[in-house]
Amino acid sequence: MKSHEIDYQIFGEEMQYVELELDPQEAVLAEAGSFMMMDQGIRMSTIFGDGSKEREGILGKVLGAGKRLLTGESLFMTMFTNHYSGKRKVSFAAPYPGKVIPIDLAEHGGRFICQKDAFLCAARGVSIGIEFSRKLGRGIFGGEGFIMQKLEGDGLAFVHSGGTTARKDLGVGETLRVDTGCLIGFTREVKYDIEFIGGIRNTLFGGEGFFYATLTGPGTVYIQSLPFSRLAGRVLAAAPKGGGKDVGEHSFFG
Repeated sequence: MKSHEIDYQIFGEEMQYVELELDPQEAVLAEAGSFMMMDQGIRMSTIFGDGSKEREGILGKVLGAGKRLLTGESLFMTMFTNHYSGKRKVSFAAPYPGKVIPIDLAEHGGRFICQKDAFLCAARGVSIGIEFSRKLGRGIFGGEGFIMQKLEGDGLAFVHSGGTTARKDLGVGETLRVDTGCLIGFTREVKYDIEFIGGIRNTLFGGEGFFYATLTGPGTVYIQSLPFSRLAGRVLAAAPKGGGKDVGEHSFFG
């Protein structure tokens, strides 16, 4: 299915959102909870899977939705379609501070691999599936790196990152080591694996986890400075413990 061609504009610095301009009958798919606002004339509908396998019948729809279930996502996605006679706009926001990254799949060989919670929205026709690891080590030790999402098609897709985004263009045979949580995604040519840090001192006292991802070029890798898991861990660590009163909390009865 050929993807719909959409125009877009990204707004903001630390808390970004993307505004998509749809021609009549054009549509965009989004994860639940990412919707921000839309013009009159755009209709929202819930679909089974990503809608890219409609021509394959019920079996195709079930297989497409089942892949999403394996990544921990909902069986359903939300589609926004422009039923107006002119251009209309719809906007989607990142769920936490960071950047929105546009990915033109046509420029990346029709495929982009990303963390399963990085996907934000995409033009209708883009397939949102899973990328299975062929190595057992990734499944046991990779954490976020075991089952990743696979975006396929010839249209635009948008992913989000936490904090600041770094883009690394790797040459042939060039290798980059990345914390598994900091990895956003990479192009189809990049080879990916999980590597043990090694050393008793590093393992016990390093404080950076036991494993990291190794990515070997050629290809492009996107990295985030603040993965949500790290942000959530710091918030939980700073939260008050127990049932005591917070500093500054008072009671009329002592």
